[in-house]
Amino acid sequence: MPVYEYTALNAQGKKHKGVLDADSMSAARQKIRKDGSYPVDIQETVPRGRKKHRQGEQKNLFSLHLGSRIKQQEIHVATRQLATLLGAGIPLVPALSGLVEQTTNKSLQTKITQIKDSVNEGNSLTSSLAEHPRLFSKIYVNMVQAGEASGSLDVVLERLAEVGEQQQAMRSRIAAALIYPIFMALVGIGVLFLLITFIVPSITKVFTDRNQALPLPTTILINLSHFLQDYWIIIAVFLVGLILCIRFFIQQPKGQRIWDKLKLSLPILKDLNIKIAAATLGRTMSSLLQSGVPLITSLQIVKNILNNILLAEVMDLAADELEKGKSLSNVLRGNKYFTPMLVQMIAVGEQSGSLEKMLGKAADSYEKEVETKILAMTSMIEPIMILVMGLAVSFIVVSILLPIFEMNQLIK
Repeated sequence: MPVYEYTALNAQGKKHKGVLDADSMSAARQKIRKDGSYPVDIQETVPRGRKKHRQGEQKNLFSLHLGSRIKQQEIHVATRQLATLLGAGIPLVPALSGLVEQTTNKSLQTKITQIKDSVNEGNSLTSSLAEHPRLFSKIYVNMVQAGEASGSLDVVLERLAEVGEQQQAMRSRIAAALIYPIFMALVGIGVLFLLITFIVPSITKVFTDRNQALPLPTTILINLSHFLQDYWIIIAVFLVGLILCIRFFIQQPKGQRIWDKLKLSLPILKDLNIKIAAATLGRTMSSLLQSGVPLITSLQIVKNILNNILLAEVMDLAADELEKGKSLSNVLRGNKYFTPMLVQMIAVGEQSGSLEKMLGKAADSYEKEVETKILAMTSMIEPIMILVMGLAVSFIVVSILLPIFEMNQLIK
C-alpha cells in the first residue's frame, strides 16, 4: 500500500502536515476529509514494487541527512513506546499505527509508516526493519528476530531501548567532557595565529625600521610572523590535504589494519581502546544472549561493531573454535586484546550457566572505567593546554620586550 505525505487545512484554517497510507491518491484525500481537514497537497513517498521505489528511497535518504535528521535518541524513544503498546496487548499493526501518531519527526514518521505498511502486507517486523539499515543496526534486527521467534517481542524491545539509552548516556557524558578542552584548544590556536600574523608585525615594525641587531627570540618571532603571513593559505591547504590523505589511507584494507593495530598498541590509546572493546563486547553479547540469539551468531554480530579488524579476526576464530566444542573463555584466554578480568567473568558465566548476566556486569564495570579514564585524560589536557598557551604568550612578550630594553640601554 503506498504511503503519502500531505499538507491539509483543519477546521480553523491552519495548515498541518502528516503521513498516511492509502490504496490511491483519491483514497488518501477521502481519509483526510474524514478527519475533518481539507487536503492542500498530497505526494506519494516510496511506492513499493516499482522503479520509483529506489528513487524515492534515495530522496528519502537525502532528506534524512540534510532535512529532518533522525537522531538515535528518537529511535530509542520509539522503541520504548512500541514495547509499551505491545506489552499492553495491542497487536503489532495497530501498535505501529499508534507509534506513527505519537512521532513528531516527519522523517521517522515516514519510516515507521513504511514499516507498518510492510508488516500489513504479511512481512515480519524483522524483514521490515532490515529494509532500513541506516536506522536499525544488525544487533537491533537480530534481537527483534529473536523476540518474534520466542513470542517476547515487547520484552526484547524494552531491553533494546534500555541498552540504547545507556550507551547514548555514556557517549553524551564523554562528549560533554571533551567539548571544553577542544573548544579551549581551538580558541588558543586562533588567538596565537591572530597575534603572530596580524598584531606582532605592527609592533615589531618599529624594530625592523631602526635597522639594529635584534635578539634571537625577536628574530625568530618576526620570521615566523612573515612566514605565516605569506604562506598561511598554503599551510592550510597542506594540512587539509594531509588529513584527507590519511583518511583515504585508513579506508584502504592495509591502512585500516595498520591504524587498528596502532589503536591497540600506542601507550595512551591501548588501554582505553581495549576497555572500550571489552565494554562493547560485554554489553552487546549480553543483550543478544538475553534475547535468545545463539552464541556463535552473537559473535558474528559483535565483530561488526567492534570497529577493529584485529578484534574481528579474534571473534571469527572464537566462532570457529566454538563450533569445534571449545568454550569462549578458553579461546579468549591469553589473548592480549582481552583483559584477564573479562575472560574470568566469561568463564564463571559459562560454568554457572549465566553468561549473559556476567557479560552485563563486565560491561557495567568497563563502561565506568572508560568514562573515568576519559575524564581523567581531559582533566590532564586542560593544565597542559594552559601551560602551552602560557609559554607561547610568554615567548611573544619576551621577544617584544627584549629590543625595548636594549633601546633603553642605548638611550642611557
